[in-house]
Amino acid sequence: QVQLVESGGGLVQAGGSLRLSCAASGRIFSISVMGWYRQAPGNQRELVARISSSGSTNYADSVKGRFTISRDNAKNTVYLQMNSLKPEDTAVYYCNAEGIRSAFQINAQAWSQGTQVTVSS
Repeated sequence: QVQLVESGGGLVQAGGSLRLSCAASGRIFSISVMGWYRQAPGNQRELVARISSSGSTNYADSVKGRFTISRDNAKNTVYLQMNSLKPEDTAVYYCNAEGIRSAFQINAQAWSQGTQVTVSS
């Protein structure tokens, strides 16, 4: 089974930075799209950023200019560099992969377990 394991969450002061990483493991041939989502207490899960295998990116308006998504296709890993963090960025962040081609499936989707990001004022 394809699994996504993320790291890099934690507590940071407003204006600080964090870098999240998420690696997909398994007999993976390729991943079409990888992205980051977040969910704050009492809120719905929302898209933060996503990136295609060719490098095309999309960002939520709330993080444009502050967050940068990137990926290493050879390592099946996606990153999220978060700068100028604000208290409203506080949430559980999830990594997502879509269009996974593996030894057993041609179009699968996977989610990470989530990591807490807390920004204090």
